[in-house]
Amino acid sequence: MAVQELLDGFDHVETRAEFDALLGRGKSLIVKLGLDPTTPDLHLGHAVVLRKLQEFVEGGHQVVLIIGDGTARIGDPSGRKAMRPPLTQDEIRANMVTYAQQAGKVLDMERVQVRYNSEWLDKLSFGDILKLLAQVTVAQMLARNDFAQRHGQNEPIALHEFLYPVAQAYDSVAIAADLELGGNDQLFNLLMGREYQANAGQRRQVIGTTPLLEGLDGVKKMSKSAGNYVGITEPARLQFGKLMSLPDDLIPRYAQLVALRPKDQCARLAADLAAGVAKPMEEKKKLAQEIVALYHGGPEADAARDYFERTVQRKELPSGDLPEIRLRDARRVPDVMVAAGLAESKRAAERLISGKGVKVDGILVHDPRAPWTWPQPAVLSVGSRKFVRIVPDQS
Repeated sequence: MAVQELLDGFDHVETRAEFDALLGRGKSLIVKLGLDPTTPDLHLGHAVVLRKLQEFVEGGHQVVLIIGDGTARIGDPSGRKAMRPPLTQDEIRANMVTYAQQAGKVLDMERVQVRYNSEWLDKLSFGDILKLLAQVTVAQMLARNDFAQRHGQNEPIALHEFLYPVAQAYDSVAIAADLELGGNDQLFNLLMGREYQANAGQRRQVIGTTPLLEGLDGVKKMSKSAGNYVGITEPARLQFGKLMSLPDDLIPRYAQLVALRPKDQCARLAADLAAGVAKPMEEKKKLAQEIVALYHGGPEADAARDYFERTVQRKELPSGDLPEIRLRDARRVPDVMVAAGLAESKRAAERLISGKGVKVDGILVHDPRAPWTWPQPAVLSVGSRKFVRIVPDQS
């Protein structure tokens, strides 16, 4: 793969001259990406940098995916306005169970080396940690935007948070990385890796950052904690439905970063949308179909689009493989919603009914205290994408 092709998709390279020199050596590079298992799911935001990493896999380089089971105990402070709640070891283990499997939706995992940074971080002695901390100053840490903002607003910064960029930097020393990839919110951490490598007598790694993907709210970066994410292993229908809630102005950006369309094509799409030549709904359906196909294949993407058009656009009740729940006796509608998994609590169910989001057989339920009076099988729906068939239990 040509140098320019590998550069495409990066929004910052440190430094371009070093990048050219590395590739000019004609040797296999050690290319690093770290992911912390702070949640159990990888999402489309992760996929942006994972797809860039796959290009280096295809180029024959030694790609190392580091699962940050050690750094996750600290919690990455990048871009955060408050301290991240610490995770227990059990939570971290549970989260990382399927990380490599999920990454395999994007990466050719047979050609990727998976490492866990607890391998080397847990072996550091107190003396080793002191030596690492002595290589960076508090002033350097406070120069970091998120720390500077919190310090300026008198928000607490715990000392263990300073350890995060140090630990991530040490990962680069541990595997002698030639190149590290990351989202552009990781720039401070990646630059620190260069300095720690130099102090260890290694060649400074080149770093390449990728843009952050805005979530479905169009404001915050995609994350599970913000509730604005699309998981890469979520069912095709759910992925499609979520993507249809994308703000219109993000269609070209998702087309480039997620659907991998060429830049010039995305620029034309943006111009056509702005001029009213392209219809947002149609373009969004095309985009959602392309993205779902990347993770589930063409036939499932086609079926997901058809399901959306039938149930959401044409307001048809779904048929076929609806989940069923059997009721032994009559209850209030909120009770049925909770039993069917359509609401987390009765109070939440009542709010959904008050917000005119609940229907039985296509008929709107108005009263949050309404009894369940449908003796025959009936389809209970919440919003335009959640359906359950309620069947009386005659036993």
